[in-house]
Amino acid sequence: MASTQPELDERLMRLALEHAETARSNGDVPVGAVVARGEEVLGEAGNARERDRDPTAHAEILALRQASSALHSWHLEGCTLVVTLEPCAMCSGALVLARIDRLVFGAADPKAGFAGSLGDLVRDPRLNHRVEVTSGVLEAECGEVLRAFFAERR
Repeated sequence: MASTQPELDERLMRLALEHAETARSNGDVPVGAVVARGEEVLGEAGNARERDRDPTAHAEILALRQASSALHSWHLEGCTLVVTLEPCAMCSGALVLARIDRLVFGAADPKAGFAGSLGDLVRDPRLNHRVEVTSGVLEAECGEVLRAFFAERR
């Protein structure tokens, strides 16, 4: 039996939260991302900036790279990116350039988010592609992972 869209979004967000936990255990900010086409997971990752010593190793970028590799194309039409934290400007730009259809995120990022908080790059009408956005999926769980991480650092 096929899942409803909200059920699928939650299931994929739980997978993204697993990757956020892996990122945390590696000393990185706990953000996880999954790229899926329907129920098929094409890419999944957690932040790896510390591990890889790479400022572009955000969970979203790594998951997009995996999905592009799986599809043998940088065109990711028909795909959804699910991420625990609202994407930054770099990641939002990558979603537009990859032609992702949907973005689903958990916690808003009022300090760096570019899918509605600081700006709305993914839905900017001046660009050649716009991304449908669903926010607040498992928001409390996604936010708590981040709060706990930063509380440990203080």
